[in-house]
Amino acid sequence: MIPVASERRFTLSNRWWQLCSSLVAMIMIANLQYSWTLFVQPIQRAHGWKLSDVQWAFTLFILFQTWVQPLQGWLVDRMGQRLFISLAGILCGAGWAGLAYASTLTELYSLYALAGIGAALVYSASMGSALKWFQTKRGLATGVMAGGFASGAALFVPLIDHTIRTDGYQAAFRWTGILQGATIFVVAQFLRLPPRDSATAVTKTARTSDRFGKHQFTTAEMLRAPQFYALYGMFVLMTIGGLLVTAQAGPISRTWGLSAAALAWAATLSPLANGGGRIFWGAVSDRIGREMTMVVAFVLQAGCLVGVLMLGPKSAFLFTLTLMLTYFTWGEIYGIIPATLTDYFGTRNATSNNSLLYTAKGVGAIVAGGWAARLFEHYGTWTPALVGSAAMALIAALLAIALLRSK
Repeated sequence: MIPVASERRFTLSNRWWQLCSSLVAMIMIANLQYSWTLFVQPIQRAHGWKLSDVQWAFTLFILFQTWVQPLQGWLVDRMGQRLFISLAGILCGAGWAGLAYASTLTELYSLYALAGIGAALVYSASMGSALKWFQTKRGLATGVMAGGFASGAALFVPLIDHTIRTDGYQAAFRWTGILQGATIFVVAQFLRLPPRDSATAVTKTARTSDRFGKHQFTTAEMLRAPQFYALYGMFVLMTIGGLLVTAQAGPISRTWGLSAAALAWAATLSPLANGGGRIFWGAVSDRIGREMTMVVAFVLQAGCLVGVLMLGPKSAFLFTLTLMLTYFTWGEIYGIIPATLTDYFGTRNATSNNSLLYTAKGVGAIVAGGWAARLFEHYGTWTPALVGSAAMALIAALLAIALLRSK
């Protein structure tokens, strides 16, 4: 019979156990980003703020969720996950629940940013865990992890939508914040990183030179490689379209005269397409290569964004369908690009390296949040924002082709 202590070590050291535990934490931070659009109009009505004023809060959330990650990633690589994800539970719970009591824009921005810091801790540590534990099937593992963040909101959106309509948006903030924060804190106690000496060399098929096949890159060394900047540029360009529909789906649906029920359906089903797409494209990338997968997905993303503009206003069904297709062809960047980065630069410093890459999402959020809202306020239409995002997705596809040819 296996002693209790040995059985516990075996269980906690199982890579699938670690993936599932981290996945729960990722699901708990999902609606901090993906349900935000449901709160925009209630907040506007309650305080009389402009759309752009409210949406700068979304931009700040993404900035704090991304730009604090490099330091966090460096610390997690060296100190493990448990402490930081425990802290994340407190920050996410306090920040999100505290939004129920925000009465000024400063309070709105500060509390949402606090939740963003907590989400950053969960995201960087969980994605780093998947990159480190899975030396094979890395695209699938990162796709599952990114998929949890994308699709987890589907668990909360119906509850949030119902609570907003019956008890007000403050109650929705309060109760989901408490639930998420407590769950993240509990899950953190089960998380571990693999032994540091288990880091493997870069995937042979992904290297562009002998150096890439033999070396575990530090973040400073990675910054001297042109491949990093190609990946960063693709990340920025592709982030914008998806974050645009994430933040602005509510305002867009109201502009087009669609019902609140249509928005609720779109907000519920789109995260499922988002999460499913991340897993699907991650698995595809393990088979046909990361760069080729990105080329195909990025071109499709451009077409889907144009589809939202052309077909979305016609009916609630087409609005939901085109939004789902947009998410399905967008979310893969959060699984494939980190996997590509680790293919090139190794696993030992994967958390800190990927955390620096993830700051690209913050750059994209500046355009997709506050600036996109201001474009709409200036032109009275969402056409410039959606067409511009589609063009940027095509540019990202060209960068992926260039990266493929450089191998």
